[in-house]
Amino acid sequence: MTLKLYYARPSAYARPVWLALLEKQLPFELIPVDLSGEQFQPEFLAVNPFGRVPVLVDGDHRVVESLAILDYLEAQYPNPSLMPQAPHHIATVRMVQLITLNELLPALFRLLTQPKNLNQASDAQQTELAYARSRASSTLKFLARLLGEKPYFAGDQLTLAEIVAGTVIHRLPELGIALQPRLAHWSERLLARPTWQQIALSPAEQRDFQRYMRVLPKIWQRRRRQKLKALTQGP
Repeated sequence: MTLKLYYARPSAYARPVWLALLEKQLPFELIPVDLSGEQFQPEFLAVNPFGRVPVLVDGDHRVVESLAILDYLEAQYPNPSLMPQAPHHIATVRMVQLITLNELLPALFRLLTQPKNLNQASDAQQTELAYARSRASSTLKFLARLLGEKPYFAGDQLTLAEIVAGTVIHRLPELGIALQPRLAHWSERLLARPTWQQIALSPAEQRDFQRYMRVLPKIWQRRRRQKLKALTQGP
């Protein structure tokens, strides 16, 4: 039975799952979700009531949230393995995953929504952007030290650390955040892999995603108002 992945091409949460499926060479069907509103339609809310991608469907099993999906794929389809066996390597992989999602992604999202003309940014916006740059830079320094001189975070094996961090880190230089040489070389090697090239966004897709990020807060505010209205009206 073919796996089904509900995704959006630019989604920073869906892309690692898409990549893991490719790296594991599993047959799967991609089901695109238009994040400009389709995620709030009843059809998709029946798949994921939280209105988010990715969602993986494997027969009778439905899994939401990217890290949970990656864990499921590793347990259900262990070959080729994307998780090392040594305890300290497992801890490293988990650290990289969580640091990427909890530290780098918020900084990336904030930088993606910066005004085109920074001179027109308010003092509050300038402060937020400065914090995002500092947050991204300090996180990258930590990851560079963690990587060291190894080809991958867990040594010689490509793992879920690369699957998650590798889909985010390469976007930072275009936003003015420099990569340390070791991270830059690591990222270049990943981007050269056929699987990474298969999920690469075109310049037009990257621009569209940046425009989407700028209006995303308004989309979610509208969604919250709709949910609040439904709750107050009752059944």
